[in-house]
Amino acid sequence: MKQRQQKQLSRHLFEAVLRGDARHTKALLRSGASPERRNSDGTTPLYLASVQGEAEIARLLLEAGASPDTESSGIGSEGTPLCAAACWGHTETVRQLLAHGADPNLREDHGTGNSPLGWANNGPHPGTAEILRAAGAQPTAHPAP
Repeated sequence: MKQRQQKQLSRHLFEAVLRGDARHTKALLRSGASPERRNSDGTTPLYLASVQGEAEIARLLLEAGASPDTESSGIGSEGTPLCAAACWGHTETVRQLLAHGADPNLREDHGTGNSPLGWANNGPHPGTAEILRAAGAQPTAHPAP
């Protein structure tokens, strides 16, 4: 696939994720859109779906090959998908990420930042924290900002 076509598919994928359009997301992935390609800011599609609590879209991206632990680096979108979902208490998205192999103890900022459990506790989102603990999340000494 030509680079220009892949870039256009990627742009459309981000638009579909932002709208919460699972049907269009699925069609774009079937057409060859990369579930891993970052936008110009460095944000991954999975991070965007996770921070918005779009569990179905997160599942589609994960099934298409998105890594559950890839850290996003976009301005205002830094961190792992699991930290993003946990921060906002998106329990269904957290479940999808964990079911697809997300590490419940992976701290963001390349291992120096907060953990998903830290974000859930800071929320406070006790239901999300319970799901993370059931998946093996351990408390860390690093507090949420």
